[in-house]
Amino acid sequence: MRDGDVQIEAIPAFADNYIWLLTRPGSRDCAVVDPGDGGPVLDRLRARDLDLRYILLTHHHADHIGGVSRLLQTYRATVFGPDDPRIGVNHRICRQDDLVDLPELGLTFEVFEVPAHTRTHIAYYGHNALFPGDTLFSIGCGRLFEGTPADMQESLDKLSRLPATTRVYCAHEYTQSNCAFALAVEPDNAALKRRAAEVEGLRAAGKNTLPAKLGEEQAANPFLRTRERSVVEAARKIDPQAAPGTATMAVIRAWKDRF
Repeated sequence: MRDGDVQIEAIPAFADNYIWLLTRPGSRDCAVVDPGDGGPVLDRLRARDLDLRYILLTHHHADHIGGVSRLLQTYRATVFGPDDPRIGVNHRICRQDDLVDLPELGLTFEVFEVPAHTRTHIAYYGHNALFPGDTLFSIGCGRLFEGTPADMQESLDKLSRLPATTRVYCAHEYTQSNCAFALAVEPDNAALKRRAAEVEGLRAAGKNTLPAKLGEEQAANPFLRTRERSVVEAARKIDPQAAPGTATMAVIRAWKDRF
């Protein structure tokens, strides 16, 4: 997938992870986002004769950082990530509104602090591309391991304010199962039905479902729609007192955990 003159491609890892590879035409320099496994990255870089210059990390979970040390044994890459000692390698700390410059690639990304899945989770946005790690999935959101429903609501509100044309490069292939849950929340949502049908076709053909388009997510993802009447009404079937926003987020996130 090309966003402008940035080429972004998925490197599959584990059962359902995507490590994102960023390149520019005519250049050997590249960056990767959340390399949980170094092996597939090394294979891709060697096959393409690429030079890894940058590693961008969204949070500390092993399936997102587990390959970093191995990659650094081969490449002198600069590592960016959140202010969290659990990252485990020397890295440049990124905070809200920081700009991450990748001069060899001519790219700059804005940092968003998006705590909820983990307390120090960050996302990167630039060049019409969003790398949200495990905060936002297509038709879903991350589990609340260290944050609260209020944290997730605030974090998703922050990301949802980005342009509708933004392409969302999520870190996992969860879209098909997320659609099944979302249809339980909003069975009459036409945009969701279209996305579910598209996803079914893509998966049947052995293709990935990402990147997602933020505007389509706003129309179909229940976790971006916690103030919409249909989602609130679904939440109130479980908790009649659920108010729009955070309270509805709490109900549907717990519902998804049980789904």
